[in-house]
Amino acid sequence: MTEAADHEVPGTAPEAPDTAGAPSAPDTAEGSAPAEEAAGTAAADAPGKKGRARVLLTVALPAVLVLGAVGGGLTYTGVTVSGADRTAETVVWEKTRATAADKDPAGGFERGRASTPLSKLLLPVPSDYELGPDVETYGNDGELGAKEATALMKQEGKGLSGKKRRDFEKRVDRLGVQGVAVRTYVSSDEDLVVYVHITRMKDKSRIRDMFELRKELAGLLKFPKGPKIDAQATSICNLVPQQKGLSKKEQADQLDGMLCSAYDSDVFVTVTAEGSKPFDKSAVAALVKKQLDHIESPGEYV
Repeated sequence: MTEAADHEVPGTAPEAPDTAGAPSAPDTAEGSAPAEEAAGTAAADAPGKKGRARVLLTVALPAVLVLGAVGGGLTYTGVTVSGADRTAETVVWEKTRATAADKDPAGGFERGRASTPLSKLLLPVPSDYELGPDVETYGNDGELGAKEATALMKQEGKGLSGKKRRDFEKRVDRLGVQGVAVRTYVSSDEDLVVYVHITRMKDKSRIRDMFELRKELAGLLKFPKGPKIDAQATSICNLVPQQKGLSKKEQADQLDGMLCSAYDSDVFVTVTAEGSKPFDKSAVAALVKKQLDHIESPGEYV
């Protein structure tokens, strides 16, 4: 993530990544790189839509796709999400008996926590979803403070050296990041995983710059346009390009993906979805709208 004012977009763009399986972000768990191979193998062994959906729950997936500009170049970064246990269902997927706390829409853990100002902006888990798989560093419903979030963003410049690295870190400092909150969701039929990432910044102009930069980069990388979010001019969705050169069977087993970016007030929102085919883009767009509406009225629960 960089400051748009300091970034010059190159005249030509690199080829768009061929698949949702982008390289993992710095410092993700070791072994995440072959996750795409594992996903492909698992999908091939499990016939039908339900088999491919199971991949979403049991195999690490590069589900969070982040467009960024580093050192004057373009990068395509993936953040790996994975279940805590690849051999058995984890507790986050289990249906639990309703308790008195669940009568309060904000009080039940199944809908996500709302104990901090930033976590209150995250959309409570809708009735047709559950809390999803864990994300490295955050879990499936977590938050980082200003210092931790800034340090994490600086790691995106890990591949740079000398002056470029120092310049990148200065740009991150100037963003004035105040915190990052994350929540993941899985659809009730387990064929769609959605990741919501909210970043709060001090300077609202930086948020607009980031949105415009990501919008421009998506075009340069030739990401197909996704559905529009109703009544939201400050949002954009793009589809993740599919890998080329695959057999018909491999194409059928590929997961589809979509990335949406938006901003509202002093927060920047990224919503990423990955799921089995047919991919329900309208369902993801509806979830994005609910998230943005919730930021405007965080006291109203879905």
